[in-house]
Amino acid sequence: MKLAADLHTHTIASTHAYATITEMVNEAAKQDLFAIAITDHAPAMPGGPGPYYFESLSILPQYLNGVRLIRGMEADIINYEGDIDCPQKLQSSLEWIVASMHTVTLSEEPSVEKCSEAYLKIAENPNVNVIAHSGSEWFKYDYEKVIPKLAKEGKLIEINDSAFRYKKESMPNCVQIAKVCKKYGARICVNTDSHFTHTVGRAYETLEMLEDIDFPEKLIVNAGVDTTKAYFREKNILY
Repeated sequence: MKLAADLHTHTIASTHAYATITEMVNEAAKQDLFAIAITDHAPAMPGGPGPYYFESLSILPQYLNGVRLIRGMEADIINYEGDIDCPQKLQSSLEWIVASMHTVTLSEEPSVEKCSEAYLKIAENPNVNVIAHSGSEWFKYDYEKVIPKLAKEGKLIEINDSAFRYKKESMPNCVQIAKVCKKYGARICVNTDSHFTHTVGRAYETLEMLEDIDFPEKLIVNAGVDTTKAYFREKNILY
């Protein structure tokens, strides 16, 4: 099993990532990916680009070096009411929104109850595609309660490969999330969260874990070109 698309990546626009859009896309082409989503951090993240950066993504070509370039954002969940740091008008103009929690963009201390409520509210936002790195040790939530709701609303639950490369404390949570997704038939995506070219499309450890737990490949949206395209059609994303 290998990825057909990497749907959560960053460029130098995020200032703590180290490659350009062109470099990331060219690496995606080398890895024979069908698509790559460029999802730089939203303005609430220190060092993140401002709104005009995201408003201007429309100038980018739909395809670059044969790879479908998805113009997106990693939006911050900024409170436990499920609000994100992306105005409604801008949300509607983007092709792809990954929503996630970070300690630097949440003022209140997290709890399982607060995080669960935030994700349940996010599930109702039609512009959000992916719940990113929710296996974080900092932001645990009620998987049994939240994942069925996310699945019902068409959200993809991300298994973020950086947990297996850099944030090992989150690995057990990712395994548990994957098992709950399998239980409820919830669709997932496996992403690298790459901040440089050397990891684009290379989610080997996550894919190995999914094989170990006999996770159905048909539920991994970006494990095949056909399933990726099917999700894009569902969300009216051109390809």
